[in-house]
Amino acid sequence: MSIIQQHTSATLSDAWRTTNIDAYNEDSSVNFDTSTLHPPQPEISEAEARQLSGQVRQLLRGGDAEGALRGCLETPVYNGTEGAKDAHLQTIIEVLQSIKASDMSPLLRGIYESPGGSECLDVLMKYIYKGMAMGQPKSASRVTPQSTGGFGSRSGVSNEPASAAMSVLLSWHEKLVEVAGLGCIGRTMTDWRRV
Repeated sequence: MSIIQQHTSATLSDAWRTTNIDAYNEDSSVNFDTSTLHPPQPEISEAEARQLSGQVRQLLRGGDAEGALRGCLETPVYNGTEGAKDAHLQTIIEVLQSIKASDMSPLLRGIYESPGGSECLDVLMKYIYKGMAMGQPKSASRVTPQSTGGFGSRSGVSNEPASAAMSVLLSWHEKLVEVAGLGCIGRTMTDWRRV
């Protein structure tokens, strides 16, 4: 056996590195707890989300649409059960549907110009995207034949509430991008917190 063959077989073994050099680097993740990189999010139960929903409805009945929307956006459900997240999403969609189209831009500008407004609008964008994702029925990927019942039948009757909510969400998305800019979309897509 030549010296080259002996050298390559010795260096190609799996145990060539016995010292963990990452332990000597101060910035290595071995030396600190990576869970401290993300601040803890408060746990919100479904009962708390429903209680907030009741308060938001009172604000809507009182005519304070901006206060209702701001109340929803200042307490997003990042850490909670799926029931709490869905209840909060339904509350936000209810608020968005109750606001007239002519009031959208002034309301968004008012929130944007207030302290913490940019973050509130980022949260709104998260909920708009989640509402758009939830608006599609789970069986939408399957193609099913539909009956042609003549001129009087409407094939999309069962999906009308979902399509109405989708059009409201699309309108809000358009107005939100006009006020907050395209950076709102980027921040929403890259944020590690999920609603």
